[in-house]
Amino acid sequence: MTVLVLLGLLALAVGGCTCVVWAERGGPRWVRVVATVTLAAGELVRRSGKSRNRNRTTGDGD
Repeated sequence: MTVLVLLGLLALAVGGCTCVVWAERGGPRWVRVVATVTLAAGELVRRSGKSRNRNRTTGDGD
C-alpha cells in the first residue's frame, strides 16, 4: 500500500515538472495552471524546510 502511495506521489511530481516545462514553451491554459500549482507547492515545501531549520535547537551541550 505504501509503495502505491509513493508511486502516486512520484507520478504527480513528474507530471507537475513536465507541465512546468511545457508551460514555459507556451502550452495550453490547463498546463499553465498545473505548472503554477506545482511551483507554488514547491515554494511551500521549501519555506517549511527553512522554518524547520530555523526552529531547530542548536544543541550547545548544556
